[in-house]
Amino acid sequence: MKILVTGAAGFIGFFTSKVLIQKGHTVVGLDNINDYYDVNLKYSRLNELGINRNDAEVFNAKCQSTDTGFSFIRLNLEDRENLPKLFEQETFDVVCNLAAQAGVRYSLENPETYVDANLVGFLNILECCRHNKIKHLVYASSSSVYGLNKKIPFSTDDNVDHPISLYAATKKSNELMAHTYSHLFNIPTTGLRFFTVYGPWGRPDMAMFLFTDAIVNDRPIKVFNHGKMERDFTYVDDIVEGVVRICEEDSEVRLTNKKLYKVYNIGNNNSVKLLDFIKEIELNLGKEAEKNMMDIQPGDVEKTWADVDELIKDYNYRPNTSIQKGVKSFIDWFKDYYSTN
Repeated sequence: MKILVTGAAGFIGFFTSKVLIQKGHTVVGLDNINDYYDVNLKYSRLNELGINRNDAEVFNAKCQSTDTGFSFIRLNLEDRENLPKLFEQETFDVVCNLAAQAGVRYSLENPETYVDANLVGFLNILECCRHNKIKHLVYASSSSVYGLNKKIPFSTDDNVDHPISLYAATKKSNELMAHTYSHLFNIPTTGLRFFTVYGPWGRPDMAMFLFTDAIVNDRPIKVFNHGKMERDFTYVDDIVEGVVRICEEDSEVRLTNKKLYKVYNIGNNNSVKLLDFIKEIELNLGKEAEKNMMDIQPGDVEKTWADVDELIKDYNYRPNTSIQKGVKSFIDWFKDYYSTN
């Protein structure tokens, strides 16, 4: 198939593109390469996919890797002129929308960015899917939509009308927008509520990276809610396996067996205490962290845990990477990447 992966220079988008290429699909990656975090990491990911930085820096100029066959275009999702042109030129079969302005805390200070990327951008994706006969739209939602939900583990049957960050509100809005387009225009859509994803090439604003970087450089780490946090930490390979299975599914088979509109949790189906996670990082670094215990931050929830029974039933999705293995893999990558760069 020919698949558009948005957010291809991002953490999950990079790995998703890589696996889809390995499986023989034609992949076009899209990203605006914003400066929310270190752009050098984003260009390094693209380099792994065979894209030269000088080519990738130019807006609205498609470039292609001679080694992998991967194509890339730097473009904003909210570009109402050039995004439709891309869809008309490329005739995609499937769209995997992983681009978004991420981050709960950042949304407290930069709300307009989330409206532009996550609402206007997603509407443009839906419109392009509508007018170009896309067989399936797979898109990233987030566990943050559960907000103040007290029931554990989180189920897609739970009420999600109480988000506590603008980021979460935009993700819930994406699900509602997708439902509307599925209903009105018969577009098959699948939303995936990602739980805390970690692994090599991960985002510098996430706990795994922040803790490791601080410990390595002899800085104290910030431990929010005095360590009384639990997260469904999910290794990136397990996440991408689920995303790719859904992208690859034949659209006719999907519509025969499943609903036109669907939302799944995608996580590790387990919750890990934050202090245990930190301990595993310390073990792999051979160094103890100096911990600065702090109050819980606005927008944060105390515990996440994904009920993935529906994904297991429909796609035989079975995450199997332990925290021990996953943390070691990240630490090995971190040491290698920063010794080289």
